[in-house]
Amino acid sequence: MPYIHITTNVPVSTAAGETLKQQMGRAVTALPGKSEQWLMVRVEDDARLWMAGSDEAAAIAEVGVYGGADGDAYDSLTGRITDVLEAVLHIDPSRIYVKYFETEYWGWNGRNF
Repeated sequence: MPYIHITTNVPVSTAAGETLKQQMGRAVTALPGKSEQWLMVRVEDDARLWMAGSDEAAAIAEVGVYGGADGDAYDSLTGRITDVLEAVLHIDPSRIYVKYFETEYWGWNGRNF
């Protein structure tokens, strides 16, 4: 049950949004047992977002995970997310944050896992 929420100050076209969704589906497999089948992706573009006092292209990806993973898996996913955001939205990797949160409770279809 991964969830990736991307917030960026860059405009994201419909085609770029579709590419982000597809690429995040591939990227999430860096986490053991996670796949696009359960992935939800949210993209917020044109956000009022500043990093280091500048409004140059930037993004934050917040990744929610049911359960958890080890540091190596998160490191791999951070690299994959960064690569996707750089390739699709042309954001410098030094202006991308990736934040993780784990939860032991995750609801779906009217129940919790």
